[in-house]
Amino acid sequence: MSERNFRTRLQRYRAVLDDALEAELKSIFGGPCSEGTSLLVSLLSEGKKIRGCLTCVIGEALGASLDSLVPRAIAIEMIQAASLVHDDFIDQDRVRHGGPAIWTVEGPRKAVLVGDVIFSAAIAMMSETSREDGLAAARAIANVSAGALHEPLAACDLAALMAEGSGRNGLYERIIHLKTGVLFGAACELGAIAASAPMEVRDAARRYGLLLGEAYQIADDLKEVKAHVSQGSARPEQVVAIAPALLHFAEGSGPRVLRFLEKGGLEGGDALLDLMIAVQGPMEEEIGSRLRSAASEIEGCFPADAAGQLAREAPWGAISLFNES
Repeated sequence: MSERNFRTRLQRYRAVLDDALEAELKSIFGGPCSEGTSLLVSLLSEGKKIRGCLTCVIGEALGASLDSLVPRAIAIEMIQAASLVHDDFIDQDRVRHGGPAIWTVEGPRKAVLVGDVIFSAAIAMMSETSREDGLAAARAIANVSAGALHEPLAACDLAALMAEGSGRNGLYERIIHLKTGVLFGAACELGAIAASAPMEVRDAARRYGLLLGEAYQIADDLKEVKAHVSQGSARPEQVVAIAPALLHFAEGSGPRVLRFLEKGGLEGGDALLDLMIAVQGPMEEEIGSRLRSAASEIEGCFPADAAGQLAREAPWGAISLFNES
């Protein structure tokens, strides 16, 4: 299956998911779209829908019908949208996909409640589909929320973690697993559930998604690292987001990162940029390693036809699409 065919298949899925998502959101919030609901529809329509598309890729490879996959893909995209609504407010990001973040229009309180409603609706939708679907959705939301809770958001928080020795000890692995991996894993697991696949195949699909999601997050962090190198500067509050990656991929980098954070960026800026240049190669290698591991998880338990081949090649296609955005 070529890269071109992968993209064509995703375009087909997105066309179906766009209409279904808009209808579901209108149903949840009732009546004509408010400004906030319109922003939600825009937020979802502008997204790449990689997670929902993966639900369809995995499910169709295992024999599920697209009709059975669409509600599950919608639920995954709703969970992703709700997490973005919350994240934008927590991070005080005012722009999403080129438009205003929902909290800037509806206010913080309503934005938080909108996210909560979407989370709850996704769990309800999946619970009505089957017990297994409901559990998969609920676990995903719990893990994504736990990841957001424990991720250091301020320079002082990260500096404190590093000072006590917690900055390198598995922090980055936990972040990429909870922040991105678990939702990709749930997306693929739901595809396997839709196909009534045996438990060992469901587990393989979930591990496939976890590894792909973790690679996706590393690619996201790598893109940010490259942007700072290109600009030739970074502020402490920007470095916080990528510092766990720097600590993970560069042995002994803690003192340089800590000095930069503690001094408010007044010292160590050049050394930090050198560090960002140094970690790019290892990050690229780790992305490739996790993509290969993802494909190996489903080798032997997925069919050898065109749909199965699409699933095997989807990890590279997903990262390629992300890197182009």
